[in-house]
Amino acid sequence: MKAFDRELKKGSAELLILSLVEDRPRHGYEISKQIEARSNGALHFHVASLYPMLYRLESRGWIQGRWVEKAGQRRRRYYRLTGEGRKVLAAQRVGWRTFAEAIRRITGIEYA
Repeated sequence: MKAFDRELKKGSAELLILSLVEDRPRHGYEISKQIEARSNGALHFHVASLYPMLYRLESRGWIQGRWVEKAGQRRRRYYRLTGEGRKVLAAQRVGWRTFAEAIRRITGIEYA
């Protein structure tokens, strides 16, 4: 079951990250904590796997990072959604909605 959980998480990671930076810029640690909090602890993204994903999304042009320095805090890279990222997020949401609906129809599970 662990391998299945890992694959499910891998397949949804882009959607989760893009969704979290849609409303406002966030830094990696905040993204990680938001995923954990909003999933009621069901999902955890370790920094070691999260940052390579952020760099990949940035290299694709879906998010844009900017270094920010605040007094008394260490420098952090804040990521925001780009115009291209908004298009990708919209398409991924449609895809996940279709997938979840198909799973619901097959399994009878509500809120899949």
